[in-house]
Amino acid sequence: MNENILVGGHISSQFDQELDQVRSRVLKMGGLVEEQLDKALLALRSGDSAAVQDVETTDIRINSMEMEIDEECTQILARRHPAAGDLRLIIATTKSVRDLERIGDEAERVAKMVGHALDNDVKRKYYKGLLSLGENVKELLHATLNTYARMETRSAVKNIRIDSAIDDEYSRVVLKLIDRMKSSPENIPEALDVLWAARSLERIGDHCINICENVIY
Repeated sequence: MNENILVGGHISSQFDQELDQVRSRVLKMGGLVEEQLDKALLALRSGDSAAVQDVETTDIRINSMEMEIDEECTQILARRHPAAGDLRLIIATTKSVRDLERIGDEAERVAKMVGHALDNDVKRKYYKGLLSLGENVKELLHATLNTYARMETRSAVKNIRIDSAIDDEYSRVVLKLIDRMKSSPENIPEALDVLWAARSLERIGDHCINICENVIY
């Protein structure tokens, strides 16, 4: 048997293992981001101060994983000079881990805002109005990670339509908060904080769509 074929097959097998390892690490990072968002929503629901602290702790791990995965992808590109299909996966991965890290940042921002509102009944009441938006964003994140795992363009397109509905819901939340500020001007500072938290949730949806677009293109 031709020795070059054996060597080529061995290199190809190693490369496949490296790609699988990177994909696995991205999904592990995605699982941490999901956990982080879930804890932020728990803080929204219950005002759980421990959940707020958990979100901040997890964010440190997520930031570290982003740097490690990015470095791993850079080394693969330098060693392997991958062809079109594999190159697409690696580029999609490097872009997606940045979006996952930013999703983590937005989840941490929501948790911190809730943490500042634990002793403020008005804020806590307003924050509960974000739960539906938050749960829909959480579902989109889960669907997005499944899309990345399968590199499936059809589900990516479906997720983009879901994000459009999330944008509509965010707009309704904003209008409701504006109405509350008009009717209760004394609560404007509290409503503005909640508005920023809603914006963070909406941005999580946008980062999910960036990941889906990485899969498509």
